[in-house]
Amino acid sequence: MARAGRSRLKLGGLPALSTVALVCGSALLVLALLSIVGSRLLDVESLHYRLGGPPFNVAEFRSSSHVVPAQVRKKPVATHDELPELKDVPREADPTIQNVWKPQYAEFYYGCSDPSDSYISLSNIEQNGYIMIDASGGLNQQRTGITDSVVVARILNATLVVPVLDHKSFWHDPSNFSDIFDVEKFISTLVPDVPILKKLPRNIEKSSSPYPMRIPRKATPIYYENRVLPKLLSRQVLRLTKFDYRLSNRLEQDLQKLRCRVNYKALHFTQPIIKMGQILVERMRRLGGRYIALHLRYEPDMLAFSGCYYGGGDKERKELGAIRRRWKTLHTKNPDKERRNGKCPLTPTEVGLMLRALGFGEDCHLYVASGDVYGGEATLAPLKALFPNYYTKETLATKDELAPFQGYSSRMAAIDYTVCDESDAFVANNNGNMARILAGHRRYNGHKRTIRPNPKKLSPLFLTREALGWEQFALKVRHHQKGFMGDPNEVRPGRGEFHENPAACICEKPNSPLHKPAFEKLTLKKQDKPESKEDIDAEDDLDSDSEDVGIDTEDDLVRTEFVGQEVLDAGTEEARLEDSEVEEIPTLSD
Repeated sequence: MARAGRSRLKLGGLPALSTVALVCGSALLVLALLSIVGSRLLDVESLHYRLGGPPFNVAEFRSSSHVVPAQVRKKPVATHDELPELKDVPREADPTIQNVWKPQYAEFYYGCSDPSDSYISLSNIEQNGYIMIDASGGLNQQRTGITDSVVVARILNATLVVPVLDHKSFWHDPSNFSDIFDVEKFISTLVPDVPILKKLPRNIEKSSSPYPMRIPRKATPIYYENRVLPKLLSRQVLRLTKFDYRLSNRLEQDLQKLRCRVNYKALHFTQPIIKMGQILVERMRRLGGRYIALHLRYEPDMLAFSGCYYGGGDKERKELGAIRRRWKTLHTKNPDKERRNGKCPLTPTEVGLMLRALGFGEDCHLYVASGDVYGGEATLAPLKALFPNYYTKETLATKDELAPFQGYSSRMAAIDYTVCDESDAFVANNNGNMARILAGHRRYNGHKRTIRPNPKKLSPLFLTREALGWEQFALKVRHHQKGFMGDPNEVRPGRGEFHENPAACICEKPNSPLHKPAFEKLTLKKQDKPESKEDIDAEDDLDSDSEDVGIDTEDDLVRTEFVGQEVLDAGTEEARLEDSEVEEIPTLSD
């Protein structure tokens, strides 16, 4: 019986040994997962530092960021196989396409915005008065005005009062500067460059009423010295109204570098915005590692403003026409001509086809920064079928998480900005303010992949896609997108907006195969060798709408140009008119 008992014990021990092995294996798996999560948290902490946030609580972040809301797993309206327009489109990326996620030679470039040895320190500059700025438009339009206001204060040797943000724009966002940007960081970072106060000193406020001036678009430093400085000296306090794109694109190198220090080092979002952005970035990383961020810009107001037509019949014409009538000074446009000239945003379907042709497969994860898309889910169906891993801030975050930002378009846009800036590839479906600012920011931070469609060439190509077949269509897309992919030196220094192409602030490493520093090329009057026709065409397309201005997502309002007056001087009657009394024509870009 003893032998029988021992036999039973031996046989009965097998399940016990299996249980022990299972427990040990599970423990090892948990440890492995913890090591991966720990490394990701370190990455997020590094992101937080780069964004300029205050001391970071990893434990607090862990408790909120690891939860991915259930709504991200919504089933798409239609699958790839159910949509006839996708019948010849491959699901997988073309494995022969190289450098899909990262531009070639990007590692040889870096942001450099320190002043030169000849830059005069603030302590040796006598101040001439105070300037106040009304930054107009939405978030990114305001950002250009804030950046340039610091440079203008430097040109005038003036003390800058923290800019006032526009509350009367299209979205009526009541946010103040300190609700969006870290005001203390803004002031302290620029101590060596410009004195900045949160408000006018009480004695100055009592003795001097701010004198309003409207500056012409892209005014030069000479204009400020000859026309604005005398008013500043006599009035002591100036208020520069509707201040956006009111400073020349071309400035001396130290002033350009100051622009970069303001935009990339001094202007940081507030802690709540940074934290929410980080949570979304971390959730995208957990879901798929690398991700694409798409600024879709296909809302009804954008389409109405563009004057474009997308085949929706009388219903589309009636709906968009009613919205278009909000802007009384808009001229009637020829929709076909606008599309041929590249003035119309691509449809969501066209954006998806472009990305597939460029080498992004259906396994890629897509973060979409957008308002309500015209046509809703039916319009988005092909894009979601091409990229089933489709997310927005509303699907990644809970309602409670987004509640503090709801009703504040600029704060919501700032969250999108953070997620887009941290993406591995950013795609802008228009040439608006957010697209430009982000393109410049990503160039400064190492030329991260930034794709801007070339609609002038792509729009007619989409009309012939079925006749071409997929292989030929994809080949032509890649050809037309050369010069629109965020590669180093794809745009010559000085071309386009400085905020989009901050060449003076991008340096080249000594071992770069392209040799010359980016800014050095700005001084060359002739190319070292003749440009190819392809290069000329690409730059012409880039410049064709570089002067355009208009409306952006939740974040940019209609920008305007004055009719019949190139310069509005503060001493004239017109300059004292209320904004509503000056006739303005909005033009498309955002």
